[in-house]
Amino acid sequence: RREMAAWARAVRGLLLDVSGVLYDSGGDGGVPIAGSVEAVRRIKASGLKLRFCTNETQATREKFVKKLQGMGFDISVAEVTAPAPAACRILKERSLRPHLLVHNDLVPEFAEIDKANPNCVVIGDAAENFTYANLNEAFRVLIGMEKPVLISLGRGRYYKETDGLKLDVGAYMKALEYACDVQAEVVGKPAKAFFESALAEMGVPPQEAIMIGDDIVNDVGGAQRCGMRALQVRTGKYRPCDENHPHVKPDAYVNNLAEAVDVILQQL
Repeated sequence: RREMAAWARAVRGLLLDVSGVLYDSGGDGGVPIAGSVEAVRRIKASGLKLRFCTNETQATREKFVKKLQGMGFDISVAEVTAPAPAACRILKERSLRPHLLVHNDLVPEFAEIDKANPNCVVIGDAAENFTYANLNEAFRVLIGMEKPVLISLGRGRYYKETDGLKLDVGAYMKALEYACDVQAEVVGKPAKAFFESALAEMGVPPQEAIMIGDDIVNDVGGAQRCGMRALQVRTGKYRPCDENHPHVKPDAYVNNLAEAVDVILQQL
C-alpha cells in the first residue's frame, strides 16, 4: 500500500465522476457500485472538498440527484457540475438560440432560454431521441447557417449501463461535424473550462485536487491537462485495454472508488 500513495499527498479536493464511479446507470434506474455510498460519506466526514463532475445529460440535475439520493448517496444539486447549466450560461452570454437535440428529460434545464428561430444546435446524450429524423433536422439547421455553431454537452464515445455499453453523444456529434464540416464546441468533460469551474466552486487549486473517473480520455486526460492528478477506477466502462492507452497515463489505477478513498484518507 505505502508505495502507491505518492499520488495521494497534499490533497484538499476531490472531483468524482458519477456514472461508472458511483453507480452503473440502466433502464431500471441503475445500481450503486459496491462501497461507493460509504466512500462518499467518508470523503464528506474527512473535511475534503468534494464536487460531483458529470457529463450526465439524460436528466435535469434535480432528477439525477434525486435518483442518487434514492440509492443512498449523500449528494445535493449544489455539489454537481454538469454540462447543461454551463451550456445555458454560454447561450445567454452569446445570445444564442438553440435547436435542441437532447433527451426529453433534459429539456427543462433550458426553460429560461429563447429557442425561437434557432441560430445554433445543442446536442446531448439524446438516447432514443437519436433518430434519423431528429439528426437530420439538426443537420438542416446547421447546414442552413452561414457560420454553423454546434455545442455538444460532452464528447464521450460510449458509457456503460447495466445491460452493456451504449453509444454516447460524441458519436453523434462527430456525425454532425462531418456532415456540416464544422467543429463542435464541447461543454462538459474534457473541456478545460468545465474542470476549472468545478475547481473554482471548491476553491481548490488544480495541484491540490484529484479527479476520479472511469473514462480514460474525458475524465483522466481532461483533468491532467488542467494540472490535476487523476485516477482511473476499474469499474464502469473501464476496459483492460485502457491501461495501454497511447496518450493518457493515469496517476494511478484503483479497483474502485472505495479503494481510492482508503489510500487518500490514510495520507491526511
